[in-house]
Amino acid sequence: MRIETARSAAAEWVMKFASDESWFRGAYFSGSTVSMPDDAVLPVGSDVDVVIVTALDDPPLKLGKFTYQDTLIEVTYLAWNQLMSVDEVLSSYHLAGSFRTDTIIADPTGHLSKLLKLVSLHFAEKVWIRRRCEDARNRIENGLRGFDDSLPWHDQVTNWLFPAGVTTHVLLVAALRNPTVRLRYLAAREVLTEYGYEDVYAKLLILLGCADMSAECVMEHLSALERTFDAAAAVAKTPFFFSSDITMEARSIAIDGSREQIRNGNHREVVFWIVATFVRCHKILAVDGSAELQRELNPYFDAVLRDLGITSSDDLLRRSKEVLEFLPRLWETAERIIEANPLLIK
Repeated sequence: MRIETARSAAAEWVMKFASDESWFRGAYFSGSTVSMPDDAVLPVGSDVDVVIVTALDDPPLKLGKFTYQDTLIEVTYLAWNQLMSVDEVLSSYHLAGSFRTDTIIADPTGHLSKLLKLVSLHFAEKVWIRRRCEDARNRIENGLRGFDDSLPWHDQVTNWLFPAGVTTHVLLVAALRNPTVRLRYLAAREVLTEYGYEDVYAKLLILLGCADMSAECVMEHLSALERTFDAAAAVAKTPFFFSSDITMEARSIAIDGSREQIRNGNHREVVFWIVATFVRCHKILAVDGSAELQRELNPYFDAVLRDLGITSSDDLLRRSKEVLEFLPRLWETAERIIEANPLLIK
């Protein structure tokens, strides 16, 4: 499917099913498709991300992934007050990228268009790039320094994995690239190779624990995840913010998309999302799955963690410390990428 077709389907859904709501304040595209041309083909395992701006101060959980007009769409709600300040949007590495180019689907108040004009004008200025990098770095530090070894095991892994993965976002933001979620390591590899910092990428893989993993090993873990995913999707009842990621509709992203990347030689680059999906499945299984089902599937989760060098809370604490110790080198690399970027506005 062409990106243009997928965007049209998503925009049609917004206008039919959201735009008439009293709380509706606009909508725009976000995520990896923002930078893709209309005639590009939507990659296997990709969806179209849509943000719906709401007047509600406390928006509901994201609507998540669903299929409309043969297009997999993911809808997230965002409070109107988060877009009021141009400076705050420019400083947010999650928000600013969506206003670098025209992504607006609907703008009944005209505010999103004004925001687009100002953010796109200043997006590549050094001061704002650094602030967005600082935003990402703060997420790493706050996440890892707040590690809690009293949490359930899957939550402990989450509390290490996601902040550690934000190391890639610091670099992507520095290079004015989309801080993609699922394929963050692949995108970071491309940036670091382009700027001549392959050694930094090697360190990122070491920090994650997958530097020496073979394609065969990763494929085995993906097969185990596939069984876990199907079981979790079948029993899921309790709502979580990520619930729509563990459904049969979203299976193509977590499973099929990862399998294609492994076949393309990017096996180490999918390890992050394989583990992230494992922890989400086990969070579901912990509340909605039977004890018997958990006992059956836990060994698969233990196996992938063991191959990452993690078997205990002490391992996670040690690995968190290693990421924190790496931050000065990460920041130095980000600074150099900013200065070398030909799109930089000083």
